Amino acid sequence: MAESTVVTSLLINGQATEHISALDRGFQYGDGLFETLRVRGGQILHWPLHMARLAEGCERLRIPMPDKMVLLAEAQQLCAGRDGVLKITVSRGVTQRGYGFDDGLVPTRVLALAPLPGFPASHASEGVRVRLCQTRLGHNPVLAGIKHLNRLEQVLARAEWDNEQDEIAEGLMLDNQNHVIEGTMSNLFCVQGETLQTPKLDRCGVRGITRGRIMAAARAAGIPVAETRLTVDDLHAARELFLCNTLMGIWPVRQLEDHAFTVGPVTRQLSEALHD
Repeated sequence: MAESTVVTSLLINGQATEHISALDRGFQYGDGLFETLRVRGGQILHWPLHMARLAEGCERLRIPMPDKMVLLAEAQQLCAGRDGVLKITVSRGVTQRGYGFDDGLVPTRVLALAPLPGFPASHASEGVRVRLCQTRLGHNPVLAGIKHLNRLEQVLARAEWDNEQDEIAEGLMLDNQNHVIEGTMSNLFCVQGETLQTPKLDRCGVRGITRGRIMAAARAAGIPVAETRLTVDDLHAARELFLCNTLMGIWPVRQLEDHAFTVGPVTRQLSEALHD
């Protein structure tokens, strides 16, 4: 799986530059949030959903939410007529040394447009191999669900395998109570009986935009949906298993370590609904 890290365009506080203060709290402490959005022909997909999650995160972290119209204007300027991945990062801003902060700080906003990752088409059509990660997610209900900048757990988990050598597309992460939470870069669903299940994310994990869209599509199609605690044994016993995020859409899981799965009817139905 090819992964692109080349950023083609940057705007920092509305200016075309690659430089940010070394005193910025996003750099110093991971004190901020980010959103990753799909851009197609200059159209920024699902903008309101991403802005709603960003606003929730800003409220929880007591970071003033940047003006949404300013963000939109800058995003449209950066993405005009282009395809790619738009990452919006908002930090608390620049301070001197110390964890304390004044409520009057001006947030830093960074918009970066990068090429789309070169995911093989077979990931979506035929499914992927995944593994269990040794790195665990710690519980913190204050941060659960939001997309904050503290991603060291995911960084360490992703370093556990070589995706080309091991032919592993994604790793699943558990919490410290052995509940399956998510992938390093994705949310997780399984089909148990007639019910679509996904891990409950009230203690840790990210409530992905695509995760929410899939749950809404399932309910609209009359498929029961449950957010619940899931174990590895639950995944092994599932009829279907799939991953999702904004860029990949839906990837069926065909193999979790030594357990094989087929691309089932619920996965196919929801993939079609998401594409439409």
